[in-house]
Amino acid sequence: MCFIIAMPAWFLGKAVPVVGSPVFGILAGMMLSLFFPQLTGLNWKSAGFEKGIKMTSKKLLQLSIILLGFGMNLFHVFKVGSQSIMVILVTLSASFVTAYFVGKTLSLDGKVTTLIGVGTSICGGSAIAATAPVIEASDEEVAHAISTIFLFNVLAVFIFPTFGRLLGLSDMGFGMWAGTAINDTSSVVAAGTAWSSAAGNDTALAFATIVKLTRTLMIVPITLVLAIYTARKKSLLADKGEVRNELSDTENFNFVKVFPWFVIGFLAAAVVNTVFDLGELSVALVTLGKFLIVMAMAAIGLNTKIKKLLTQGLKPVLLGICCWIAVAGASLLVQSAIRMW
Repeated sequence: MCFIIAMPAWFLGKAVPVVGSPVFGILAGMMLSLFFPQLTGLNWKSAGFEKGIKMTSKKLLQLSIILLGFGMNLFHVFKVGSQSIMVILVTLSASFVTAYFVGKTLSLDGKVTTLIGVGTSICGGSAIAATAPVIEASDEEVAHAISTIFLFNVLAVFIFPTFGRLLGLSDMGFGMWAGTAINDTSSVVAAGTAWSSAAGNDTALAFATIVKLTRTLMIVPITLVLAIYTARKKSLLADKGEVRNELSDTENFNFVKVFPWFVIGFLAAAVVNTVFDLGELSVALVTLGKFLIVMAMAAIGLNTKIKKLLTQGLKPVLLGICCWIAVAGASLLVQSAIRMW
């Protein structure tokens, strides 16, 4: 199903590079998600699509990132990663500070605030999934955060390339901005692909992907800090007799399960491409990776519950907007400061 949607989206993206294939894939998936049940009387589960959609949006997306590694040079990876560290640290701080104060102002639950802050500052759904068991968030709290983050993931694909051109960003500048300010890897890659398609080169896409993968690694230290904080908080509550006796999910937390292993695959592909001259094979692998991205975008669009997003309430969305603006603004400000220095 995702392959069928991706085929016309791929060619439409080639015909209209300013929009890009990933955006057409998302839109087609969203429209089918909205109208397919009404037209056929079937839902995704009864139609047998659910497993394939989930695999495409997760596994094939990760494979696509690995394949993009065959277009990278490892020396560039280290250079770009070191350049982005300052921007990443500032955007992380901006997101958490904004989430804390805005969450307090809106009287939002602390766990929802933490999840949205982590999702905005690191890598969207993956960061939320990694953080939820550590802070013992409920399914409802996770659903609010995921819905909010995903809404801005979709918007980012449309908004960032347009604003990037209005701001006169270079390919490298846009890559840094997208890599540090867009939540989810899929949306970073989609926005980077849209920009690179219009620019006629892959500079922005490559730069954004490397920066985003560097940023994704922040899951580990942030989750560790939250785990320590949660454990200490529970210990204090236990001393006061205000905590449950059930086994904490934190004790069962497993970094192996949440660590983004596709990062290792991406770096391995970059090593191979750096050591060996793959020639046209490298081009073919990268092209396949880009097509898999379009398939993943179609799957994500199919999984989007538009009506559900609209009925989740405004407070998480308002928090998401504030965090998003803070991260995007901080990224641009740090880049401007670095250029001035």
